[in-house]
Amino acid sequence: MSGSGEAGERVGQAAGFRGWCDRFISYLQDVRGLSPQTVRAYRADLASFASWTEREGVLPATISHRELRSYLADLNRARYSEKTVNRHLSAIRALYRWLVHESLVTQDSAAAIASPKIARTLPKTMADGDVADILSAIDDTDEVGLRDAAILELLYASGARIAEIAGLSIEDIDFAEAQVRLFGKGSKERIVPLYPQVLDRLRAYLQRSRPRLAKPSKPTRALFLSTRGNPMSTDALRTVFEKRVRAAGKDAQLTPHAMRHTFATELLGGGADLRTVQELLGHESLSTTQIYTHVSIDRLKDATRQAHPRSEGS
Repeated sequence: MSGSGEAGERVGQAAGFRGWCDRFISYLQDVRGLSPQTVRAYRADLASFASWTEREGVLPATISHRELRSYLADLNRARYSEKTVNRHLSAIRALYRWLVHESLVTQDSAAAIASPKIARTLPKTMADGDVADILSAIDDTDEVGLRDAAILELLYASGARIAEIAGLSIEDIDFAEAQVRLFGKGSKERIVPLYPQVLDRLRAYLQRSRPRLAKPSKPTRALFLSTRGNPMSTDALRTVFEKRVRAAGKDAQLTPHAMRHTFATELLGGGADLRTVQELLGHESLSTTQIYTHVSIDRLKDATRQAHPRSEGS
């Protein structure tokens, strides 16, 4: 009887735990306002964890540190990368913090689990000349070319995430104040100044391109529209970026995030302080922004090696 009782408890906890996970996902989406991509990642990672607890007969409400470490060990044995294992652990940590806050469990066994150490790689950046080459390779005499040039110039001018560009409406561009209003992670709003050249491109797009792309049957205030008149998704914008990079003969490994990295590096190289760059990028932590100081230092070293008269052959 005791065995059947334990089995029944495991089944009950499994169903209850999946319900808790669903409530937590709703909290991330509705209260914290995380992006759809982030919410999907949390959902997938927590579903994987829930399946593991059911398979191993682990009770999630009273899971121990040893059991959690066993789960991470299973991920390592499955040859998941350190970055992926760390992401799974971050999702579990966030869930258990929320469960404790909601008084659904009494102990946070995930809090003391150390994250795998990940080798920190410097972000991939582009030279200003590369950006100029990509833009000059775009034929902006038609509505699609004009739109694509505006998208790429805005990415470079604002340091925005691609999802932030996808979320822009016409009203988010303030031509009078020369700035754009961006909504970052957690729907946090920030204002980024824009230089005249990007404003000219945006103005031309709004006057000559967007009216042709818009469909009367699909009214929308989204800034960038597809050829079918729909608001452009993150994936659609990424496809535009990749297409234009290839057409200019540039590194096919470049992503829209390289524009963001380049924006930050150029600002620091031009004398902007770290706090300003943090604000413009929408980073919560200054430590996230500090990686760009290493990029700038490397660029200074390269410039010194190339320019200093006694650095030849070194």
